[in-house]
Amino acid sequence: MWTEEDVQLVPVDWLRAHEEIKIKARDKLLDMTQRWGGFTKPILVDTLTGSLLDGHHRLSVAQELGLKLIPAICIDYLHSEIITLELWPNANIESLNKIDVIEMCLSNNLYPPKTTKHVVIYDLPPIMVSLKELS
Repeated sequence: MWTEEDVQLVPVDWLRAHEEIKIKARDKLLDMTQRWGGFTKPILVDTLTGSLLDGHHRLSVAQELGLKLIPAICIDYLHSEIITLELWPNANIESLNKIDVIEMCLSNNLYPPKTTKHVVIYDLPPIMVSLKELS
Protein backbone atom coordinates (compact mmCIF):
# COMPACT_ATOMS: atom_id res chain seq x y z
CA MET A 1 0.00 0.00 0.00
CA TRP A 2 1.27 3.46 -0.88
CA THR A 3 1.45 6.20 1.70
CA GLU A 4 2.20 9.90 1.59
CA GLU A 5 5.87 8.98 2.16
CA ASP A 6 5.94 7.28 -1.27
CA VAL A 7 5.07 10.57 -2.97
CA GLN A 8 7.90 12.59 -4.44
CA LEU A 9 7.96 15.94 -6.21
CA VAL A 10 8.99 15.58 -9.85
CA PRO A 11 9.66 18.25 -12.49
CA VAL A 12 6.61 19.02 -14.63
CA ASP A 13 8.79 19.36 -17.73
CA TRP A 14 10.12 15.78 -17.29
CA LEU A 15 6.67 14.26 -17.75
CA ARG A 16 5.33 12.87 -21.02
CA ALA A 17 1.60 12.42 -21.62
CA HIS A 18 0.06 9.75 -23.85
CA GLU A 19 -3.58 10.95 -23.90
CA GLU A 20 -5.42 14.13 -24.66
CA ILE A 21 -7.50 15.69 -21.90
CA LYS A 22 -11.05 16.97 -21.68
CA ILE A 23 -10.78 20.74 -21.25
CA LYS A 24 -13.99 21.04 -19.18
CA ALA A 25 -12.74 18.38 -16.75
CA ARG A 26 -9.35 20.12 -16.51
CA ASP A 27 -10.95 23.51 -15.87
CA LYS A 28 -13.12 22.06 -13.10
CA LEU A 29 -10.05 20.46 -11.51
CA LEU A 30 -8.09 23.69 -11.94
CA ASP A 31 -10.78 25.59 -10.03
CA MET A 32 -10.85 23.01 -7.23
CA THR A 33 -7.04 22.92 -7.02
CA GLN A 34 -6.91 26.70 -6.66
CA ARG A 35 -9.63 26.68 -4.00
CA TRP A 36 -7.83 23.93 -2.05
CA GLY A 37 -4.51 25.69 -2.52
CA GLY A 38 -2.74 22.50 -3.57
CA PHE A 39 -2.82 18.98 -4.93
CA THR A 40 -4.71 16.29 -3.02
CA LYS A 41 -3.76 13.29 -5.18
CA PRO A 42 -0.43 12.40 -6.82
CA ILE A 43 0.04 11.43 -10.44
CA LEU A 44 1.45 8.03 -11.41
CA VAL A 45 4.63 8.02 -13.52
CA ASP A 46 7.09 5.57 -15.05
CA THR A 47 10.41 6.01 -13.24
CA LEU A 48 12.57 5.38 -16.29
CA THR A 49 10.90 7.54 -18.96
CA GLY A 50 8.70 10.09 -17.17
CA SER A 51 5.72 8.59 -18.99
CA LEU A 52 2.49 9.70 -17.35
CA LEU A 53 0.28 6.73 -16.52
CA ASP A 54 -2.45 8.39 -14.44
CA GLY A 55 -3.12 12.07 -13.92
CA HIS A 56 -3.29 13.77 -17.31
CA HIS A 57 -5.75 16.39 -16.04
CA ARG A 58 -3.63 17.03 -12.93
CA LEU A 59 -0.57 17.53 -15.13
CA SER A 60 -2.51 19.97 -17.31
CA VAL A 61 -3.56 21.88 -14.18
CA ALA A 62 0.10 22.11 -13.09
CA GLN A 63 1.04 23.39 -16.55
CA GLU A 64 -1.78 25.96 -16.55
CA LEU A 65 -0.59 27.22 -13.16
CA GLY A 66 3.03 27.38 -14.34
CA LEU A 67 4.18 24.99 -11.61
CA LYS A 68 7.69 23.56 -11.71
CA LEU A 69 6.95 20.44 -9.65
CA ILE A 70 4.05 18.02 -9.20
CA PRO A 71 3.49 15.28 -6.60
CA ALA A 72 3.98 11.80 -8.05
CA ILE A 73 4.41 8.15 -7.31
CA CYS A 74 7.02 6.67 -9.61
CA ILE A 75 7.05 3.00 -10.59
CA ASP A 76 8.89 0.73 -13.02
CA TYR A 77 5.91 0.51 -15.39
CA LEU A 78 7.14 -2.18 -17.78
CA HIS A 79 8.22 -4.56 -15.01
CA SER A 80 5.66 -3.87 -12.30
CA GLU A 81 2.93 -6.38 -11.62
CA ILE A 82 0.96 -3.90 -9.50
CA ILE A 83 -0.27 -2.05 -12.58
CA THR A 84 -2.20 -3.42 -15.54
CA LEU A 85 -3.38 -1.76 -18.72
CA GLU A 86 -6.95 -1.88 -19.99
CA LEU A 87 -8.90 0.06 -22.59
CA TRP A 88 -11.95 2.15 -21.82
CA PRO A 89 -15.11 0.66 -23.42
CA ASN A 90 -15.43 3.49 -25.99
CA ALA A 91 -11.77 3.45 -27.03
CA ASN A 92 -11.41 3.12 -30.80
CA ILE A 93 -8.42 0.81 -30.45
CA GLU A 94 -8.60 -2.98 -30.35
CA SER A 95 -5.58 -3.57 -28.15
CA LEU A 96 -2.62 -1.87 -26.52
CA ASN A 97 0.25 -2.99 -24.36
CA LYS A 98 2.56 -1.16 -21.97
CA ILE A 99 5.24 -0.69 -24.63
CA ASP A 100 2.65 1.01 -26.88
CA VAL A 101 1.90 3.48 -24.08
CA ILE A 102 5.60 4.26 -23.54
CA GLU A 103 6.12 4.72 -27.28
CA MET A 104 3.16 7.11 -27.46
CA CYS A 105 4.59 9.10 -24.55
CA LEU A 106 7.92 9.38 -26.34
CA SER A 107 6.29 10.44 -29.62
CA ASN A 108 4.70 13.78 -30.44
CA ASN A 109 1.25 12.18 -30.67
CA LEU A 110 -1.53 11.51 -28.17
CA TYR A 111 -4.35 9.01 -27.90
CA PRO A 112 -7.85 10.47 -27.58
CA PRO A 113 -9.12 11.12 -24.03
CA LYS A 114 -10.18 8.04 -22.07
CA THR A 115 -8.36 5.52 -24.28
CA THR A 116 -6.21 3.81 -21.66
CA LYS A 117 -7.20 2.76 -18.18
CA HIS A 118 -4.43 1.85 -15.77
CA VAL A 119 -5.54 -0.36 -12.92
CA VAL A 120 -3.29 -0.46 -9.87
CA ILE A 121 -3.48 -2.76 -6.90
CA TYR A 122 -3.01 0.13 -4.47
CA ASP A 123 -5.00 3.34 -4.25
CA LEU A 124 -3.10 6.57 -4.71
CA PRO A 125 -2.75 8.09 -1.24
CA PRO A 126 -4.53 11.29 -0.25
CA ILE A 127 -2.04 14.14 0.08
CA MET A 128 -1.90 17.90 0.48
CA VAL A 129 0.98 19.59 -1.28
CA SER A 130 0.61 23.36 -1.48
CA LEU A 131 0.83 25.26 -4.74
CA LYS A 132 3.52 27.40 -3.14
CA GLU A 133 5.66 24.30 -2.56
CA LEU A 134 5.24 23.34 -6.24
CA SER A 135 6.04 26.79 -7.70
